[in-house]
Amino acid sequence: MSEESISLKTVYDLRVDYADEPFRYRIPAYQRGFRWTHQQVAQLLDDIWDFTQRPNQQPEDFYCLQPLVLRANDDGSFDVVDGQQRITTLLLILRHFNKRLAEDYQEKLFALEYETRADLLDFLENPSDERASANIDFFHIHEAIKTIEDWFATRVSQVERIKLALLSSAKVIWYQLSPGENPVEAFTRLNVGKIPLTNGELIRALFLRGAKSDAEESLQVRIASEWDLLEKALQNDDFWYFLSNDSGWSANRIGFLFDLVARAEGMTETTDTYATFYHFSARLSAEMADAQDMWLTITRTFRLLEEWFEDRRLYHLVGFLIWAGQDVNDLLVLAKDCAKKELKQKFREKIFQLTVGGDLAALSSDELLEQMSDHVDSLEYGSGTARIRSTLLLFNVASLLQSRESNMRFQFESFKTQQWDIEHVRSVASDRPGSRPGQQEWLDHCLAYLKTADEAQHLQTDISAFLALSALEATDAVFEQLYEKVLQHFKETDSGQADHSVANLVLLDFATNRSYKNAVFAVKRNRVLSLDRHGVFVPLCTRNVFLKCYNPRVDHVMFWTEEDRDGYRTVLTETLAEFFQGAWIHE
Repeated sequence: MSEESISLKTVYDLRVDYADEPFRYRIPAYQRGFRWTHQQVAQLLDDIWDFTQRPNQQPEDFYCLQPLVLRANDDGSFDVVDGQQRITTLLLILRHFNKRLAEDYQEKLFALEYETRADLLDFLENPSDERASANIDFFHIHEAIKTIEDWFATRVSQVERIKLALLSSAKVIWYQLSPGENPVEAFTRLNVGKIPLTNGELIRALFLRGAKSDAEESLQVRIASEWDLLEKALQNDDFWYFLSNDSGWSANRIGFLFDLVARAEGMTETTDTYATFYHFSARLSAEMADAQDMWLTITRTFRLLEEWFEDRRLYHLVGFLIWAGQDVNDLLVLAKDCAKKELKQKFREKIFQLTVGGDLAALSSDELLEQMSDHVDSLEYGSGTARIRSTLLLFNVASLLQSRESNMRFQFESFKTQQWDIEHVRSVASDRPGSRPGQQEWLDHCLAYLKTADEAQHLQTDISAFLALSALEATDAVFEQLYEKVLQHFKETDSGQADHSVANLVLLDFATNRSYKNAVFAVKRNRVLSLDRHGVFVPLCTRNVFLKCYNPRVDHVMFWTEEDRDGYRTVLTETLAEFFQGAWIHE
């Protein structure tokens, strides 16, 4: 069992032990010397000053100085694994306070011991400009002392107030490593790349700190085992991206679960890095605190989320709502004392509010179909991008939920970790490439398709001839003539108004969209089907569009016709209407 110790300590508590003997903090040889600059020292003082100026402070309010990571030695001293700069600066500030008092009134202070520079202790007692030039450590210490003196010189009347705030309202997270943990490895992890302690690591230490009875030890063994299972489950990207849009949580994702529970219990602070830790520290330090009950709340929350993930219909509803920006806690509130059937109805109504707007329950089936038709017709490329993306994603989700036999799931992980654009199914002639590189790229795609399909030899020859022209010869006029020939071959000549309706739009991954943005339908189709064949995620409805699944009569699979577009629009409208009618909820 871990013997880590963790708590919140005031700066006053850092001074002396229970026997009123000064604490001794040792700076090991593997650490560099003190290097805080004038700016960093002044910033710490400014932060404490700002804390004293806050209006309506409560007795429990405090200013956090971040973690102090320590390892206890047999002689009663502590190795400072992380936090050397802060604890050194604190000592210099406390020395400044003592310097302002008569010797009989000075406070006992903790001692710093430097494994590789014993003479630094003497310098702290007798700093001077002359000695400061002896080495780099003396120099930075001396600069910090001057910064502290200059800072307080402008706030003489506030010294006592600041001193009180520093001693009693400034706290550190005291994190004491277990005896068996290698301090050099811990130091390396925390300082190479500056990887800070996470809320998850700190909260784990709260739950697993030294047991006082067999019952506590038994509980801690169970928590440690279940903790590992929770962390492993949250490392599953399918589960994680069902719950979260944040790709920044590559490790310690269990902190997300603690955030949920803390906010559900009333935590409102969200700007402080360690707000969640403070919440659980206060809970577990309270009189009659029940660690078992708190852990049960955490595991119950996880089990409910896991249950949603396992239920295919809830998976798609919750996955969509999270993607749309809904807070998981808001969904948990909706789910309170709610049967699954009722919950699915609530989630469906929430999705309607987000994507369409209005009261779903007030609409008849005919009114719903009419409203969905109006909604689809209102979507146009270039305006309301978020609404289009939301509708196209919902179309994919609704399509997957139509069949009770299917076990397919939408891949939220791929959708959230890749970049997805809204792209025209049939290219827009007005967006024809204007630059020489753009023209070459567009023609390269067309030529590659024609060669693969072994068609239009004469057009292949014309394209190859253009690509061989020099920059002076390949004028825009020459390209325009060839461009029209290519569009005519693929039956995509400009028939007037460019089609920016949602019936000519799909979701395409960023790489495909960037490379094939103005390509003709046949080229885009080949690209999309190639991705699908090679196991690369392609949204179901994007694939169906390029397979022309929404037109019962397919004259030519390589051309996107007006009939294809109308069929796509009809299925889109009807699928969304069917989804919101909710017959699938009862299955």
